Amino acid sequence: MRKLFLFAVAAFFAVTAYAQPDPNFYIFLSFGQSNMEGNARIEQMDTEGISPRYQMMSAVDMPKMGRKMGEWYPAVPPLCRENTGLTPVDYFGRALIENLPENIKVGVINVSVGGIDIKGFMKDSIASYSKNCPNWMVGMLAAYDNNPYQRLVDMACIAQKQGVIKGILFHQGETNTAQEDWIYKVQSVYENLCTDLGLDKETMPFLAGEVVNADRGGVCAGHNPFVAKLPTVIKNAKVISSAGCTNAPDHLHFDAAGYRKLGRRYAAAILPDLGVQTPEGGFPDDVEEAIYAAREASYGTPAQYNVPMADFPKIDANGRATFRINAPTARKVEVDICGKKYPMQMSGNGDWTASVENLPVGFHYYFLFVDGVRVTDPNVETFYGCGLEASGIEIPTPVEESVYYSYVSDFTAKGSLGVDKVEHGQVRECYYYSGIEQKERRCYVYTPASYEKNLKQKYPVLYLQHGMGEDETGWHKQGHMANIIDNLIAQGKCKEMIVVMDNGNCSYSFGAKKGESRDDFGASFTQILLTETMPWVEKTFRVKTGRDNTAMAGLSWGGKETFDITLTNLDKFAYIGSFSGAIFFMPGTKLEDLYGGAFKDVNKFNSQVKTLFVGYGTDEGLGSAFLPAFDAAGVKYTRYISEGTGHEWLTWRRCLKEFLPLIF
Repeated sequence: MRKLFLFAVAAFFAVTAYAQPDPNFYIFLSFGQSNMEGNARIEQMDTEGISPRYQMMSAVDMPKMGRKMGEWYPAVPPLCRENTGLTPVDYFGRALIENLPENIKVGVINVSVGGIDIKGFMKDSIASYSKNCPNWMVGMLAAYDNNPYQRLVDMACIAQKQGVIKGILFHQGETNTAQEDWIYKVQSVYENLCTDLGLDKETMPFLAGEVVNADRGGVCAGHNPFVAKLPTVIKNAKVISSAGCTNAPDHLHFDAAGYRKLGRRYAAAILPDLGVQTPEGGFPDDVEEAIYAAREASYGTPAQYNVPMADFPKIDANGRATFRINAPTARKVEVDICGKKYPMQMSGNGDWTASVENLPVGFHYYFLFVDGVRVTDPNVETFYGCGLEASGIEIPTPVEESVYYSYVSDFTAKGSLGVDKVEHGQVRECYYYSGIEQKERRCYVYTPASYEKNLKQKYPVLYLQHGMGEDETGWHKQGHMANIIDNLIAQGKCKEMIVVMDNGNCSYSFGAKKGESRDDFGASFTQILLTETMPWVEKTFRVKTGRDNTAMAGLSWGGKETFDITLTNLDKFAYIGSFSGAIFFMPGTKLEDLYGGAFKDVNKFNSQVKTLFVGYGTDEGLGSAFLPAFDAAGVKYTRYISEGTGHEWLTWRRCLKEFLPLIF
């Protein structure tokens, strides 16, 4: 019994303590018609940098934003209802937070209806008004159960349990322009609010904003003299000037910049009542624009693969990437880079933004997850990777390195590569028929710049393979193969050659095909390459034939395919390259038992294979499994280690740059 009594006492004091309003939580009521409701489009700057000390109570349910009536949320616009716009209340609260002590919180409640007559807030006329309102207003009034005045009172009563009402913001009159009795109707609404909420009508601030001013050609500017009369009937009324506040083309509503300015003027008017002096000279009119411009500039510049006119993603000088997508109906959006997901933050205009720090330099696949669904970013080009179309972003490498895989024009060649000019070859999209597969196959073929000039010249050929989950486009698009070889040829560092990039039949992730073993994965490419691709290339292009003129290299699973094909067909290949090759050397395995005994006679192997290249990144685990066995057996090979990179395209670009000078 004693325990029950103590529990009851504790519960009583807990409830009592909770019920006590926080004197440092300042609450402001706002009501009116369309300019208080918010008519301007919410911009990105209006949804960023909002202090958690600034809250809004939702006066209606906002399911798209996850808001429930009568509960507090961060004051991210819209503050009135879903699908409403920017309002003076947005920047009223921001300005207060900037100038009040850090222990003060600000909460706002906005109940406004576009086009509403002042009678729509009068207790003795709202019932008849709602029955006879225009058709376009029916839904807006219904959101407030056809009584916006009572909804404002109900929400204010909830708020009074948590904080203290410090003022009332008002903007209405366009519908009642130049009506002589308007000021008395406004007075009655104000006095009813004070009575119903227990507020002192002698001291409670009432801030009334002017409509679009005559200096801006406001169509209702004739009503401003009536707004000016409100202090004659409401003792503590203050008129908020709209002079210089910019407006929309209809000259009835303010634009976003106008709302920002007007909202700050509301704040300046009430700060003295809160014991704070307004900044001398008022608030700078362009303070938000300056803050926003600085923040946007800090994101950097548009990324390399953005589609035309897309500002995002952006990359700053430190390699930080910022992503943005417009998804106004989404509830959760994430950006997924290299398997790590980063939450994106939503703004009131439906934009979701996230900045990702410290991405490694080079190329990265990424995806967006919108409400759990994986999608590509519509702002960027797509690249085939991970077994599907993916978005791609390039974090710039230092200029001295990126020049090797960048397109170098005649104008920049001397400064970047130290040569007078770089002649560029062609990459052709080609098709040939496979009798094995009974269908057309696609490959990409690079020919050097001289191929079209000297029609009698023949060239050695390199078969260059992609990795698992990628396809024949990879080396051309992600790998920038043509730029690498063009630049090396221009510098005299590698021979002219033809490069064939075919599909290795591993363009999906292992395990996607039921019952397929690791040995089966991509294995069908061997016979296609040897009996169909190579004969077609030799028939279609001017290539030198024979093993001394034939090389093969590949990345990841393409590196495995390269070893599987070349080491069992040394009569056809003299140059072999593995870039992060998915080559598995199990403990206890004997080197001489592998690849049909290619390494049984190491001396013979070393004399046959003119280049055996093994490259990989310092931050990955693939590509080097064979090397201890090679060393023990005396196999001659060239090892290249890409510093600071993992299983990624920057590793493979570097490997190709190092491999090409070693062949032919």
